Order: sequence, then C-alpha cells, then structure tokens
Amino acid sequence: MPDEMSRPLIQERSDGGGSRRLEASMSEPSDPVIGILGTGDFSRSLARRLVASGYQVVVTSQMEVASQADLVFVAVFPEHHSTLVGLKPALAGKTLVDVSNGLRINQDGPSNAEQLADLFPESCVVKGFNTLSAWTLQVGPRDGNRQVFLCSDSSKAKKSVMQLCRRMGFIPVDMGLLSSSLEIENLPLYLFPSWRVPVLCTLFLFIFFYSYNFVRDVLHPVITGGKKAFYKMPIETVNVTLPSVALVMLALVYLPGLCAAFLQLRLGTKYNRFPAWLDRWLTRRKQFGLCSFLCAALHAIYSLCLPMRKSARYKVINEALKKFKDGVQDVWVDEDVWRMELYVSVGIMALGLLSLLAVASLPSVSNTINWREFSFVQSTLGYCALCMATLHTLLFGWGRAFEASRYRFYLPPTFTLVLILPMTVLLGRLALFVPCVALRLRQIRRGWERNRNIRFTLPENDCRNGLEDVSNV
Repeated sequence: MPDEMSRPLIQERSDGGGSRRLEASMSEPSDPVIGILGTGDFSRSLARRLVASGYQVVVTSQMEVASQADLVFVAVFPEHHSTLVGLKPALAGKTLVDVSNGLRINQDGPSNAEQLADLFPESCVVKGFNTLSAWTLQVGPRDGNRQVFLCSDSSKAKKSVMQLCRRMGFIPVDMGLLSSSLEIENLPLYLFPSWRVPVLCTLFLFIFFYSYNFVRDVLHPVITGGKKAFYKMPIETVNVTLPSVALVMLALVYLPGLCAAFLQLRLGTKYNRFPAWLDRWLTRRKQFGLCSFLCAALHAIYSLCLPMRKSARYKVINEALKKFKDGVQDVWVDEDVWRMELYVSVGIMALGLLSLLAVASLPSVSNTINWREFSFVQSTLGYCALCMATLHTLLFGWGRAFEASRYRFYLPPTFTLVLILPMTVLLGRLALFVPCVALRLRQIRRGWERNRNIRFTLPENDCRNGLEDVSNV
C-alpha cells in the first residue's frame, strides 16, 4: 500500500514562473493567499485542509512563499528559524503563524513564538495550531480536538487567523497576548497533568488494600493452619481489593465539595479563595470518579470470572462431599441467600449509576446538556451511586463485623475500613440538609457575607497578563 503522506494533496498549477500554487475550486478573490514554510507531514496536511476550506496555498520555495502569500505558516523547527532571516524584507507587514513546539516543557521562557517575533519585528506573529496533529488536519475536526489556541500582540492578525480557523472547521480560543505563547507551547508536552494525583492515589490505595487482604486471607491460613492459600493472590485478593479502592475513590470525589461548603460556612463568605490543595482537589474530581468507575467495572468482571476457576469448583465439590458425609440433606440457609441476592442487586445498581456518571463526563455528552442537568447527574445521581455502593458493602459485610473469627491477626475485616470515609461523606451531606445550615449556605452562595463587606482577592502569584492589580476591591 503506498504511503498516504506521499500522495499528491491536490492538483498543482504553475503560473509560468516556476511558482506552484494549490487552488481550491471555490476560492473567493478576497481571500488571503496562504503560504507554508516547511515540507513535512504537518505542512502537507495543513495545505490539504486549507485547500479543502477554499484557500489558495503557496507551497514553493521560501522566497516565493514569502513574496506571494498574505499570511504565512512557519512550519519549521524553532532551531531553524534563524535561517529565515533573509526573508525579512518580503515578510514585513505580513502575518506569521508559528506552529512549532518545544522538545521539553519550558517554564522560564522565552517561547518559540516570542523568539520568532524578535527575529521579525516588522511582522505580526500569531501562535497557534501547535496542538493539532497532522492526522487531525487530514481527517478534519470531526475526529480530533476542535479547539485551536491562539495568541498574538496584534488583534488584527489574530482575528484573521481566527476567521481562517473557523473556516477550516475548528474552534479558535483566544488566549490573549503573545506572552501566553509559552503556555500554549507547553500544552502538547504535558503527560496527563490532571491525572497524576488521582492515578497515584488509586495505586496507593490498591497497594494498601491488596497488602492488607494478603495478610488476612493468604498469610493467616498459612501461618495458623498450614493451609495453602497463595492461589488466591491473582483473582480473589484482587477482587476484594478493587471494590475497596472504587468505594474510597468515589468518596474522595464528593469529600472536597463538603470541605468547601463547610469552609464557606465557617468563613461566612464565598469570596475568600480556597486553599491551593482544595482548589486542585476540586478540579480533579472527574479523574477521581473515572478511576473509581474503572475499579468498579474491573470488580464486576472479576466477580463474573470467580465461578470459572478450578479452585471454586473444587471448593463446591469438597463442600458437597462434606455435607453428604455429615448426613446433611438440605444446605439452604435463608440468611445467606437473602444477603447474596440483596448485595448483588444493589451492586449492579451502583455500577449502573457509576456508568451513567462516566458517560455524562465525556465532553461530547456534557456539551449537549445544560448546567442544571449536568449538576443533577453529577451531584444528585452521584450521591445516589455513593449510597448504593455503601449499601452494597454493608450488605456484603452483614453481621461479619461482629464475628471474632473475622479479626485475623486482630485486624478488622476490610469492609469495615472501607466504610469509614463513605459514611463520613454521607453524614456530612446529611448535615448540609439541616434547614438552618442549608439556608445559610444558600445565602452565602448568593453573595451574602457575615461582615457585609464584599472582597475579591486574587492569588498572589496569579498571572494578570499586564492588567492592573485590583485585589481587595
């Protein structure tokens, strides 16, 4: 199969002087001629998308691009920007769009776009399109990220690039002045920045509960009775650990909201900023919830696989033989049957609600519902999911918390530890339903203050982008 990137993008037309121009069939005379400096995959995909959007594109030598184009995309590596200095007279007064990225996250600056602006002071530099891939440009915005972040010191140049961006089918996002280009260049280099803490928290909880269950369910039988129990490690121990992590992570989704509510009640205002740790926690609730859903889904799959194991079949056969030798004809126990039926049913409902929360958090779904609907799903149904998951754990435990044989090595059953945080969250939520507390919290969130003085406080290290400091207004 021939390489897709080696195929011609569109038929070329020569204008007699050796200049090659890609023309769209429905281009307008008033449309700017677009030039592209660069011959890589990104440049070819960009040219293809621009031509499909109705623009005339020049993709010839650098001097011809600089002289014939009205708007030029600089699609060369930043270390080669200095080789374009000879084009400075031809590029004077024109708009340059820098699409380059760095090799590593740059926190100190200057950015590639700022360095390009220093090389071409008579041109208007716009930073953008660096968050798009060549594949996204080829297949169109329907299969990729539609947002394009733009910034420039020239509002006229930025508006022209925003218009071009919309015509290509993307959504431009104005990030302000060119000083924001460093942030835009760092965006493609981040590796799941908002997922780091939730994933580490999930791994820590998994290791903790797995080790705890290993000591209770694997080591204890070996040490006290000489029974072989290491076969439990791959499935049974993991299956007991996963719901523990899922329930605690789900409680961690709603705990920061309670902390924020009680902090507002204590301060008597909503205008004081939350502590930095609480701010970060609040912005990562979606990731905590998705990690919880992952563990819950894996728990359901592992549970379905339990009867397939050889060890489970041997246990059933041995138990039946033992009952037969003891002369027991009826092994039906109503309490055990009801416990199993109830906690499985409630667990299925909890997983269904978690699935609904996970689907509603997808951008393609959340963009189709209004804020009230989103709040109802994530808050009301979310607390319903937490209640169901907590009830599932309570029904699983039943009366086992009061049996001395369950405290192996004097360690309480795992479900008793797991229930601490969810029960705390649910009790805190019930406290906010008390009429006097709910009324005061509603007043605070509508602007009421205990001291009757409204204050707006900006963070000390917040970047104001050159605006005047209006703290304590």
